[in-house]
Amino acid sequence: MSQAAVAPQVAPFSISPLTPAIGAEIHGVDLSKPMDSAMLASLRGALLQWKVIFLRDQDITTNEHLAFARQFGELEVHPFAPHKEGYPEVLAITHNRERPGKENAWHSDVTWRECPSLGSVLRAVEVPDIGGDTLFSDMYAAYDGLSDEVKEKIDGAVAIHDFAHFRTMMQKLGKSPEEIEEMNRKYPMVEHPVVRTHPETGRKGIYVNVAFTQYIVGMEKAESDALLSHLYAQAAIPEYQCRFRWRKNSIAFWDNRACQHYAASDYWPAVRKMERVTIIGDRPH
Repeated sequence: MSQAAVAPQVAPFSISPLTPAIGAEIHGVDLSKPMDSAMLASLRGALLQWKVIFLRDQDITTNEHLAFARQFGELEVHPFAPHKEGYPEVLAITHNRERPGKENAWHSDVTWRECPSLGSVLRAVEVPDIGGDTLFSDMYAAYDGLSDEVKEKIDGAVAIHDFAHFRTMMQKLGKSPEEIEEMNRKYPMVEHPVVRTHPETGRKGIYVNVAFTQYIVGMEKAESDALLSHLYAQAAIPEYQCRFRWRKNSIAFWDNRACQHYAASDYWPAVRKMERVTIIGDRPH
């Protein structure tokens, strides 16, 4: 489906694209105010078209942050990451001198879930004067740019996703084998297609990522590793990317079904505080 097909005919706000393919700033929207169905439909259309949308100067409360995200679906509670006190759905992401940034790898959020997220709404609470940008990469473009030979190998293939990074973190924190095994039972490894068909646009995109994908089912390890490395590398192609420079009270809302993101960890020892709310999606196909 083309961008024009998913974009609303007349939007009640203005749009400034960051690149021809991905990323756009939205002007004229106040997230602290209730939204009618036309506004919500227009924002959803902009999200589908641009894969990630940005809104500046949104001095909103935590409850307003949650209320905005809930208009797009049910919210998840992350079982491993720290939450804002009193708000289990709000992921608190804080980095400073003692806790350097570590999200500097291309990924799509929580693909280790059976139903990974539709999207994430991230708010900047405190940001460095320089650095700490987030990059986003268009997985439709990444798929379209593959050779026919690679497309033939991966169309119809499935890969295993796992929360391996968080399991390691639990071990370092001294969690007991019983506690870790309980998480293994709650969140077993899952199969997702290597090429996902977006449920709303119908477009195909690469759906493996270096953070959570383990291997492609039915392939020898060497072949799987080589093919996954090639697919992971597509996110790093500049023509598929946009880059967002944060300011306090900026919002990024991205479609985890269509893009991957990378938080540049170039600001140590400065402080970077973000709050993320994540919308539950459906099972990829």
